[in-house]
Amino acid sequence: MPQQSSRPAALSRRFSVAPMMDWTDRHCRYFLRQLSRHALLYTEMVTTGALIHGDRERFLRYSECEHPIALQLGGSNPQDLATCAKMAEAHGYDEVNLNVGCPSDRVQNNMIGACLMGHPALVADCVKAMQDAVSIPVTVKHRIGINGRDSYAELCDFVGQVREAGCRSFTVHARIAILEGLSPKENREIPPLRYDIAAQLKQDFPDLEIILNGGIKTLEECEQHLQTFDGVMLGREAYHNPFLLAQVDNRLFAAETTPITRMDALLALKPYVEQHLRDGGTLHHVSRHVLGLAQGFPGARRFRQLLSVDIHKVLDPLGLLDQAAELLRGH
Repeated sequence: MPQQSSRPAALSRRFSVAPMMDWTDRHCRYFLRQLSRHALLYTEMVTTGALIHGDRERFLRYSECEHPIALQLGGSNPQDLATCAKMAEAHGYDEVNLNVGCPSDRVQNNMIGACLMGHPALVADCVKAMQDAVSIPVTVKHRIGINGRDSYAELCDFVGQVREAGCRSFTVHARIAILEGLSPKENREIPPLRYDIAAQLKQDFPDLEIILNGGIKTLEECEQHLQTFDGVMLGREAYHNPFLLAQVDNRLFAAETTPITRMDALLALKPYVEQHLRDGGTLHHVSRHVLGLAQGFPGARRFRQLLSVDIHKVLDPLGLLDQAAELLRGH
């Protein structure tokens, strides 16, 4: 079994890694936990239908060391969301989060994600149903608006109604979502970032925990934003440049631990990979998440080639992992 680690004393949203479809699966989260003990980790968004009608154990599975960990749900039926929140609590998740930010056509058609910003009363009903069902925190991740409903007054109306339902923590992706004509990728890049709107929200709702998300790339930026907001959430940067998490505990949580090296972070995965192979998995399931460990030094390209191309040709995957780790020595 993977080695268990002690949980931090209390759940903190000071620094978190965003839920990202196809990226923040359990293998990715296990890897990120080797780099930071305190970062709050989120699952990929899981729809209520997948949990109620699908293979719930597969969707809810995680390793004990991943704590603190939050389950993000996609859905808009209060009863279904309450049922799934109970599953999250029963499986030991530290938080359950409602997705009100995903702009893809597929989820819109099922009344999931950013389109719910146009239905604040329904989101409030969903949050209340979930809170009535569980004792773990229920939080919301949302945009600053959607096309056609992007005024600051409408944002305050949304947050106000959801606050009245009992939600106390809001993660704000500081862009609007354009629901027609842009892909999800374009919706993460084309609508302009408006940190000022999120900051105004924190000023006008001082009793709420406001976490900033969107476009944050460095720990220097995190430190700057933490002067205004209660927490920061990183998405793509945390995935493509995961080694920045190695400094998070020291710089953002005042932990007095020695940051792990790139090499040791990779080698820490060996027992986990061995177990995954015994369970019938492949090294690629895990190693695809670590490619960003190597950037900007001699051997980095070879490292990525080993774990993305050569990996499909070898008979000794653990030996390949050792070979890749050696390329990280001293970096």
